[in-house]
This record gives sequence, structure tokens and C-alpha cells, in this order.
Amino acid sequence: MKLIFAGILAGLMATTAAKAEEMVFTSWGGTTQEAQTKSWAEPFTASARVKVLQDGPTDYGKLKAMVDAKNVTWDVVDVEMDFAIKAAKDGLLEPIDFAVVPKDDLDPRFSNEHAIGSFYYSFVLAWNKGAVSGEPAGWADMFDTKKFPGKRTFYKWSAPGAIEIALLADGVPADKLYPLDLDRAFKKLDTIKSDIVWWGGGAESQQLIASGEAAFGQLW
Repeated sequence: MKLIFAGILAGLMATTAAKAEEMVFTSWGGTTQEAQTKSWAEPFTASARVKVLQDGPTDYGKLKAMVDAKNVTWDVVDVEMDFAIKAAKDGLLEPIDFAVVPKDDLDPRFSNEHAIGSFYYSFVLAWNKGAVSGEPAGWADMFDTKKFPGKRTFYKWSAPGAIEIALLADGVPADKLYPLDLDRAFKKLDTIKSDIVWWGGGAESQQLIASGEAAFGQLW
């Protein structure tokens, strides 16, 4: 289970892209962003009368480039916890004004000066029934290209998921994963390197499986 944080980009006040009557929310696309729109954006627009424009998918390189160029077009961005911590240290995020955001309503385990935890999610093993004969039993089957031929798709950022999945598939017990054995994980990933398709957003991962371009997938 992973935790997603929402952060506010640094340099926001220096740009004219975000107007007082609207803001840009950037997330990962697909059903995740659709749910965020219905659960957060639409109620916020109704209560605050601020239009929430949607963009995505989240791209850490693009986020940093915006701040460095002082041309920020994203206001609030859905990022992962490890990136939120590093981005704050690197000056990429604005501090949250807790005179406006009621801190007492937040879980202190999942909030800091620059980001607030917004939801939990899990990575699951997904497959296209039309492209896979039989039913995979677990992560090890994702690495068995003889039994289950076809492309595999993984989330392109290694911090959440791909490393752990490779180790689990290689026989490491879940309660023995950490500290991560990176050499062992990359050695395992190398066994299917030519069959991996990397994805960067929720909609992309779903499309890869639905189209059959990838038979298996690490999806959230």
C-alpha cells in the first residue's frame, strides 16, 4: 500500500497562468483522476467558486522544469510521498498556509509543511484475458514468459512497486523485503527486459492492458 501526497508548486505566485478564479490540478489520469474530480474538485468548485482545471499525467521532470524556468502552470499536483519529501528539500514546493488549511483535521503521520497525504493505493497484478491463456497465480507468473508469453508493463518510476515486485517474484518473503536488495531486483527485471513496456500514468497503464499491447501489468 502506498500513500499519495498533494503538493503546491513553488513559484506559483510568479506566474500569470493561474488566475484567482481558477486553479490547475494535475494528477495521474484514468479512473483515479476521474474519482478525484468528482470527490474533490467539483465540491471545491461549488463551495469556493474556484474552477478547477484538470491536467496530467503527473511528470516529475516537467514539474521541476516549470519551477526552474519560473513558468509554473500547475497549482496542486498529485505526487508520491518519496518525491514530495525530496521536492520540498529541493525548493520545488511552496509551504502550506495552515492558517487557511485546518491542520487539526489532518493525520499528522501523513502531512508536513509542503504536502498532505490524500489517499492510499495498492499495486495489483492485472492481465488481459484475451491475451493470456490461463490465470496467473502471482507476481512470479509475470516473469514466466514461457508459461505466459507477451509483453509486461511496469510503472516507470522504480521507487514504488517495480523493485518490490521483482523481489517478491524472485522468492523474497514480503516481510523480508526491506532493506531492498537492488542488485537482486534488477537482475530479476533483466530476465524479462525485452518484454517490458513502461507506463507513466493511470490511463496509459489501463490502455496498455485493454488493447492487448501488454498481456500483464502492474496497475494501481
